Amino acid sequence: MKKQKKLFALTAGLLTIALALSACGGTPASTPGSQSAAAPSGGGDTAEPVTITYCNFNASGGKEEVLQQMYEAFHEEYPNITVEIETIGFDDYFTQMQTRVAGGTAPDCYELNIENFSAYANKGVLAEITGVDLGRIDETALNAFNVGGKQYGLPGNFSNVVLIYNKDLFDQAQVDYPTADWTQEDVQAAAEAIRALGDDIFGYYQPVTYNEFYKVAAQYGGSLLNEDGTAFTINSEANVKAAQMMVDRVLESNVQPTEVQMGGMGDWDLFMSGRLGMIPTGIWAFSSFAEGCDFAWDIAVEPGADQKATAFFSNACVINADSPNKEAAATWITWLCSSDAAAQLRIDSGWDLPAINDEAALATYLDQTPPDNRQAVFDSLDYLVLPPTIEDYALMSDIIGQKLAAAAAGSMTAQQALDEAQAECEAQITLG
Repeated sequence: MKKQKKLFALTAGLLTIALALSACGGTPASTPGSQSAAAPSGGGDTAEPVTITYCNFNASGGKEEVLQQMYEAFHEEYPNITVEIETIGFDDYFTQMQTRVAGGTAPDCYELNIENFSAYANKGVLAEITGVDLGRIDETALNAFNVGGKQYGLPGNFSNVVLIYNKDLFDQAQVDYPTADWTQEDVQAAAEAIRALGDDIFGYYQPVTYNEFYKVAAQYGGSLLNEDGTAFTINSEANVKAAQMMVDRVLESNVQPTEVQMGGMGDWDLFMSGRLGMIPTGIWAFSSFAEGCDFAWDIAVEPGADQKATAFFSNACVINADSPNKEAAATWITWLCSSDAAAQLRIDSGWDLPAINDEAALATYLDQTPPDNRQAVFDSLDYLVLPPTIEDYALMSDIIGQKLAAAAAGSMTAQQALDEAQAECEAQITLG
């Protein structure tokens, strides 16, 4: 079954992360045996009432109500557990969480993205999750948040990136719609044809940022670290070629708008305004585009260069090692990550996909439109590329992102940007 093969591709990608995390040093905190993470007996009816705190970022920007609906369904099943939910925007989330963890005021449980998980796990601030039924969660997805044979996080979701395109602009430009065979050259040709439709119409938008760069670098055969993760390769020939292509679309062909041309508008807003032909972005955009676009649009597997590569994201629910309510916290996050009710609410709302092993539940995702070609979401799992997993991930991404921004603004060349990023990362970050 084709879809099943794509799910196997997902687990293979997650295994790569798991191996990287297992190689990291440090020992997370273990949950004391007296504080087992077993769910309360009898559906939670006989346990004493308890209130726990849960902090997250993934619901920000429009999914707060969905998360509240999940909690309400949980509370019906476990009326003794009250969950106080705090949702913080992604831009502020990790700064706040670092401060809270360091100050001993972290919530009972909280969300971490896959890029930051290893840093928290290796600092010993996460409790081991034991005594709960994890049978509905994809086993290899679980391994992505397993360190030294102990489970320190539960995968609550997964999402990836596809190419979303405006069919009306393609029709006006008399360009064939993107297919799974497209390359970056095809993207450029179509983007130029769409750009020619008007001064305020653009063909393509891909932010010249770290998160986009590591993926495009992989499309050109590059990477940020060498194979064994002991040295930076940021300014490799392949990486420079990738960065130059991204910058040229802004400064040379101008199929992608400059910051001035954007006029303060966001990339999703530009697409929904009908003035952007293509945007590679996450599947979490589907619900916003379905509501906000008054034109026909669809998706395709993201085009590559020497090879295809597309980003994959997963967030983990973790428990504070110092929480006095580990048992209740484990009950809540296990339900959130694996229950039928939470999975269906996630799928029905067009959020992202639950990391569960129930193919029948995931199949309902394909029936939703738009986009018509939702199969591309699963086809894209054949081409996952994962960000490098290092403890100083935030510092590395900040350094590279700042240099890329300078290149996109024209204040330095792509080569200069990556040369400086290479030098600064080598000077400030020690690789294991």
